[in-house]
Amino acid sequence: MNTPRILRSRQRGVSAVEAMIVIAIIGILAGVTMPELEPLRERAELLGLASQVETDVHLARSEAVSRNRTVRLTVRATNGATCYLVHEGPAPSCTCLDVAGGRCNAPGVIRTLGLPADGRVQLRANTGSLTFDPLKGTVTPAATLRAEARTGHTVHQVVSLLGRVRSCSPGGSATLGMPAC
Repeated sequence: MNTPRILRSRQRGVSAVEAMIVIAIIGILAGVTMPELEPLRERAELLGLASQVETDVHLARSEAVSRNRTVRLTVRATNGATCYLVHEGPAPSCTCLDVAGGRCNAPGVIRTLGLPADGRVQLRANTGSLTFDPLKGTVTPAATLRAEARTGHTVHQVVSLLGRVRSCSPGGSATLGMPAC
């Protein structure tokens, strides 16, 4: 007796129900892990700001020497927001606008960076402006620029009179991988 064989083709792809189950599981896992990712994101922004500040200190110094003109790095705060500008001209001519950075009434703005008041990180300084000498490549005054996170983590960028930058964290921070200040 010959019985007809029913050939089943192998299933290819995924059904809509299976896809919805996978999406639901991914959504649940994402919801559970999101609060744990916030400190990592803040840490990354803090270290990124500290690195950018260090880079811009070096930029200001090299621009002063290459342009043979005095260049300043000016830090301003307005309504909780902060910004800094690398520019030529007098420091009082520069103001913070918003997240877009700042503006100077004098020509010669080289770079700006703005940080919103409600952002994860802010920049503070113990001086309003650093002045880079074009002939000697030095900076006055020596200063500490502080990148601060809402959680209290802080990275100090200590700028010497020679324009060198040293990064540290108050009390040392294993979380940030910085030496103690």
